[in-house]
Amino acid sequence: MDRKTALKSIAGLAGSAFLPHHADAMETKLKNNIQHSVCQWCYDDIPLDRLCQEARDIGIKSIDLLRADQWAVAAKYGLTCAMAYASPIGLSKGFNDVSLHETLLKDYSANIPKASDAGLKNVICFSGNANGLAPAQGLDNCARGLEPVLKIAQRHSITVCMELLNSKVDHKDYQCDHTDWGVALCEKIGSPQFKLLYDIYHMQIMEGDVIATIRATSKYIAHYHTGGVPGRNEIDEQQELNYPAIMRAIVQTGFKGYVAQEFIPSRGDKIASLRQAIGICDV
Repeated sequence: MDRKTALKSIAGLAGSAFLPHHADAMETKLKNNIQHSVCQWCYDDIPLDRLCQEARDIGIKSIDLLRADQWAVAAKYGLTCAMAYASPIGLSKGFNDVSLHETLLKDYSANIPKASDAGLKNVICFSGNANGLAPAQGLDNCARGLEPVLKIAQRHSITVCMELLNSKVDHKDYQCDHTDWGVALCEKIGSPQFKLLYDIYHMQIMEGDVIATIRATSKYIAHYHTGGVPGRNEIDEQQELNYPAIMRAIVQTGFKGYVAQEFIPSRGDKIASLRQAIGICDV
């Protein structure tokens, strides 16, 4: 599913930055306390080769949400794909739908070994929309569907990560829409190969209390995404999240994974917005 299509109705404005300096160019080298990534779909009007070159110049180490046929492009520029697609099935359909388990297993069986061969560590998955399923039944269905997938993931040292998304604004009826539900699924599955993709933008909309939640549930989180609230635009001082404080909290948990920028640039120079966001998050 094309995320830009899914999110094109989002409205909102953003301004400059939580940034006292270096708006257009990084003045110092990155601190590397945070491993930086960027989601390709937010820049899909920029050729992937150019995005990779620009990302490398900024100091970004990864391009998120690439298909298997795109991983080699990132690798050509010395970049990884810190969160990769393993199935073309869209995020409104997922492991809570037992009718999809066979197809999903086929997709993940094919692409998990490819991801491992490419040196990748994480692939994304989704709960899908509830469509009337009670939360407990959704948990059971996801656990059943993921069990054979995780056996393959274990053999190939790949972590399967379910993304937390908001069901209030962007993804109506999505089932994995609260951290507690995602954590309950992690505990039910009980596998180190299954963790959460904590999307800061989405969870601010659904539940807030971002820093406390990160501190309490960090052992279940393998990856983070950003976005300005409201509107999912630049992560600057004209939106409500204090990203430098959030990044410091993430570092303090001992997190060694990636934080990927997943905001929709609202300004003419999208790369300048990306560069600025990395500066904001490089704590």
